[in-house]
Amino acid sequence: MSVKEQDLCSTEEEVSYEERTCEGGRFATVEVTDKPVDEGLREAMPKVMKYVGGTNDKGIGMGMTVPVSFAVFPGDDGSLQKKLKVWFRIPNQFQSNPPVPTDDSIKIEERESITVYSLQFGGYAKEADYVAHAAQLRTALEGTATCRSDIYFCTGYDPPMKPYGRRNEVWLVKA
Repeated sequence: MSVKEQDLCSTEEEVSYEERTCEGGRFATVEVTDKPVDEGLREAMPKVMKYVGGTNDKGIGMGMTVPVSFAVFPGDDGSLQKKLKVWFRIPNQFQSNPPVPTDDSIKIEERESITVYSLQFGGYAKEADYVAHAAQLRTALEGTATCRSDIYFCTGYDPPMKPYGRRNEVWLVKA
């Protein structure tokens, strides 16, 4: 192996992340258990989209806010438990009096603002991508910051039909 190849093999990739405060407020949430994350999302996301689109007691379409985030719950080995909770922030004009969901699996919950360490990445994200990026971010934060180990958030900013330039993030919650 040449010196140049050795240098390439021993170089660690620098992880670019940011610390950010995420706004609190009222959120529409859907929790799914006993299913892998990707399968749980396929069940939960259409429910949230229908609620936002007008399937609520007022028949009002509220419009989307971004990002749509979902909480995941890692096990001791870093793999994810079969549980997730989608969090959709209700738009500002509906915060004080959000429409009531007609689907009983959708709850309106208050969440305080949170401070997170965020790592951005592209593509159509799946469970394995979120797990890998969360591990990468945890490693980058070692010795410099503390974050919760029982929960983290995965986020998406783009509609499913956007094929290029997609933005996803992993948020580790500051402890």
